[in-house]
Amino acid sequence: MQVVLDSLITSRTRVKLLLRFFLNPESTSYLRELAEEFGESTNAVRVELNRLEKAGILSSKRNGKTKLYQANQNHPLFPEIQSMVRKFTGIDRLIEEILAKLGHIHSAYITGDYAQGKDSGVIDLVVVGEVDEAYLRKLIDKAESFINRKVRYLVLREEELERFRETLKLDRAITLWRGK
Repeated sequence: MQVVLDSLITSRTRVKLLLRFFLNPESTSYLRELAEEFGESTNAVRVELNRLEKAGILSSKRNGKTKLYQANQNHPLFPEIQSMVRKFTGIDRLIEEILAKLGHIHSAYITGDYAQGKDSGVIDLVVVGEVDEAYLRKLIDKAESFINRKVRYLVLREEELERFRETLKLDRAITLWRGK
């Protein structure tokens, strides 16, 4: 998938921006923050931000003198772009390979860098419910080989969820699964 995304989108900065904004579409960022994070010049990042905003893929708003950018969730291609980004990072396989086969899961979240839209190569997964951890480890090992990323996981019981909600910053996490 990486080869496909890289060949479709020739600008590395644009790929980084799409990952940043479509892994967690609620997140906002400003130009200098993105340039520093990507190790790119502000001009290179500005050019790509302007292109994506002009295409309607990103939206922006002013906060004083700072212009904040965010994924435009109302854009007709939003679901497809987000799907491509999730396939690129392997999150779609993580859900398919691990969560669907584990048993009684109350909820599951992506936290850490990926929840902030940063492709660090390590996916932090929090699974809440009754889980056979040996089986989970086996599934994660299998998924890691497919997605080319390390998966760190934490298993919590439902009654532990509230106690760790703030520490894990679940208000900024990506919800992968919510049981019925």
